[in-house]
Amino acid sequence: MNTCYLNIPYLSIYLSIYLSIYLSIYLSVYHSNILFFFGYYFLSIYLSIYLSIYLSIYLNLFTSICRNLFTIYLSIYLSIYLSIYLNLFTSICLNLFTIYLSIYLSIYLSIYLNLFTSICLNLFTIYLSIYLSIYLSIYLSIYLSISICSHLSVAICSLSIYLSIYLSQSVHIYLSQSVHYLSIYLSIYLSIYHLSIYLNLFTSICLNLFTIYLSIYLSIYLSIYLSAIRIKLM
Repeated sequence: MNTCYLNIPYLSIYLSIYLSIYLSIYLSVYHSNILFFFGYYFLSIYLSIYLSIYLSIYLNLFTSICRNLFTIYLSIYLSIYLSIYLNLFTSICLNLFTIYLSIYLSIYLSIYLNLFTSICLNLFTIYLSIYLSIYLSIYLSIYLSISICSHLSVAICSLSIYLSIYLSQSVHIYLSQSVHYLSIYLSIYLSIYHLSIYLNLFTSICLNLFTIYLSIYLSIYLSIYLSAIRIKLM
């Protein structure tokens, strides 16, 4: 009787995992053209939270030994596995989010460059400052992402913005006369076109890892919370 009692919950666990994986693949393959990008991203987060809640309740109903730590660790492991599997199908939306973030950072950088380059007039000075800031940002992103860690991409972007502002100050000390509005639009356009592409390549890994950690944290929190409620009720 004890062997049959232990085999039924594990069979149901594997069945629920199989159905969850099948559902996530079905939604990602057949509904990627129907759902909007950010709607699909939030839907995948809600789906992973829903499936982790369902899995935790399913484990607590069919395993009376949930008071020990083994069942808690098992539910955490399964929810982590499920959240990672679901995050593999949301990389397209995360890349689009990264593009918007890099465009925002490039606009922020171009505004700062124009604040500190109000004394430049000719196009050579504009191209020189944009080229130097883009070169410095790319160099810092490559060097710091290789030598330190990919989790520091946001700090890398802030540091590159600070150093590019400092570089633009030192370059435009030797220049005079004021800049017109055409140079502002031109620098914004060029920085969006070039810097967004390069920043997108080096921040997509960090954002993917951040989303995975966020979903893992939510699933672990829900599993522990539901297990604690089940223990109190029993």
